Amino acid sequence: MHKTKALMKPYLLAESNWKTIKEENFNLVILPWGATEAHNYHLPYATDNIQAERIAEEAARIAWQNGAKVTVLPTIPFGVNTGQADIKLDININPSTQLAILRDIVQVLRRQGMYKLMILNGHGGNDFKPIIRELGLEFQDMFICLCNWFQFKGKMDFFKQPGDHADEMETSLMLYLSPSLVRPLQEAGLGAEKKNRILAFREGWVWAERKWSQVTEDTGIGDPTASTIEKGERFFCEITNRIAEVLLELDNANTNDLYI
Repeated sequence: MHKTKALMKPYLLAESNWKTIKEENFNLVILPWGATEAHNYHLPYATDNIQAERIAEEAARIAWQNGAKVTVLPTIPFGVNTGQADIKLDININPSTQLAILRDIVQVLRRQGMYKLMILNGHGGNDFKPIIRELGLEFQDMFICLCNWFQFKGKMDFFKQPGDHADEMETSLMLYLSPSLVRPLQEAGLGAEKKNRILAFREGWVWAERKWSQVTEDTGIGDPTASTIEKGERFFCEITNRIAEVLLELDNANTNDLYI
């Protein structure tokens, strides 16, 4: 029987082995972090995980081929879903749990001489900034940064409809990345969002957590009906190339001398 030789990807820890890894020296570690939650009627619960993982992998591939010593850790599949307690099987882990997980990971990296970490976040409910501030004070030799890829300012060059959950952007990406997991778009809800009655909350300078089932009837926010595979592919290429540029810069950077 013919055996296909495995194509080793040393920039993906989950697909690497000890024989390969023990000979590598990594400068920058990437941790994709997603969530397990409902995404309207047409996208899977793993949407955030699939997107974060595939974006991290492709960006790392590009960076690796250009000389960056990066590795991608396995994706953490659970996020902060405290506003979705009544949405069936939306799995919540608290920010304090995220802090504990990250502290353990940082301790491993420091012990093994890896001092640069990027969290590649795929879920809007994950707020890592306070956690990074705390860990940065505790481990002052570590450089920890956050990439919220879905906040990329150029995304509206690719999509017509605004939104932030199971919207045109996420649906287009999933049509490209995992089309077999996307239900026909005619089954999707319209992702209509109810706005806060109080003006200051609508303007954004006063904040309260959204109670998801009060805000949206179908768990989506943003109309997905204009989504296409082609839009998803174009945006995926753009965002992964942009992130790869950042990875290359961070790989070469002296993080004690970043400011000009």
